[in-house]
Amino acid sequence: MDSDEDNIEEAVEGPVDEDDQPHGYCTVTYSSSDRFEGHFTHGEKNGKGKFFFFDGRYCKHKTEKMEAFPSSTRPPCLSEHALEGFYVDDALQGQGVYTYEDGGILHGTYVDGELNGPAQECDAEGRLAFKGQYKDNNRCGECWVYYPDGGCVFGEVNEDGEMTGESVEYIYPDGHTALFGTFVDGEIIEARRATLITNESGRPRFEIAPNSPVYSYDKSTSTCITSHALLPDPYESQRVVVADSLIKGAGQGLFARTDAETDTVMAFYNGVRITHSEVDSRDWALNGNTISLDEDTVIDVPQPFDQTERYCASLGHKANHSFTPNCKYDPFVHPRFGPIKCVRTLRAVQKDEELTVAYGYDHESTGNNGLEAPDWYKQELEEFRQRQATPTSL
Repeated sequence: MDSDEDNIEEAVEGPVDEDDQPHGYCTVTYSSSDRFEGHFTHGEKNGKGKFFFFDGRYCKHKTEKMEAFPSSTRPPCLSEHALEGFYVDDALQGQGVYTYEDGGILHGTYVDGELNGPAQECDAEGRLAFKGQYKDNNRCGECWVYYPDGGCVFGEVNEDGEMTGESVEYIYPDGHTALFGTFVDGEIIEARRATLITNESGRPRFEIAPNSPVYSYDKSTSTCITSHALLPDPYESQRVVVADSLIKGAGQGLFARTDAETDTVMAFYNGVRITHSEVDSRDWALNGNTISLDEDTVIDVPQPFDQTERYCASLGHKANHSFTPNCKYDPFVHPRFGPIKCVRTLRAVQKDEELTVAYGYDHESTGNNGLEAPDWYKQELEEFRQRQATPTSL
């Protein structure tokens, strides 16, 4: 995978032959700052070895967009990367392991130094990120692309390695609920609800739901929450329902429609996308349904879309606050809404149990105005602190 033009030998540590070529186990550093540690035979790599690429020039096979997730789960393609395996006549042959700077790993099949054959990728946390085939360093054929949130996309990639075609599927984190249809570079153009069924050979098969509505990519803007406000999400609608909250004065709440294990995605939090400065500059009464997406964007469900009669495309904003929550907010790349947040269980929950999250307001007073939070939150915080300070009777 190195070229003579880019990699000119600059320093050799180890034995050399009569022509001063590396011969035996050596460390060779190149003018590009790349280096190889392994076995040489008269200047050619032969045997087990490891190539270190300083600038990540050869990580082009890691291309999926992960912008919605924390940097620890994304492939930055920076700094030092490594390719390890068995070299024959200066080229990697057979099984090789490519390690990314962030700790992600690709296990692949190499022919003459290029990816050709089955490959599998895991992110820095050890989660499966890709499974499929490569040809001449490009993804080909049927491939699986997995997201850190638990969702994945399956289909046959085009000549550029993109998930583009008329028979591509997004599969929700339950591994069964799916959207089947036309995608371009992993984004839905037109898809219908489907169910994933794996046959005896392990090949996925999808059954399209009769009379399914059409779903398409519909990322919100600062003024438009969605084009189809009353089109429910097929995954979320199986897991949650909105009803009167059991929390005094909380209005409506979000309840589990079925039992769920720890770390289960239950609901999605979509809304219009506004800036932090907009949120900070307006009255707290307008911020009841806001959540920070990242350092630039806040998701908001403004009136009248806080009413399910006007908006039920996502329901995550209906989860009420608790200082002892059973759920949390997590990043999620939604097939319809794009990068948003989801409501994920912190522990196992039972059917009909109310789902709660910690809103995460700053508990430190600022200026002369005290704690920057709604009055109901201040009251809840005070009561929680009192309960914590009260000794438990034995």
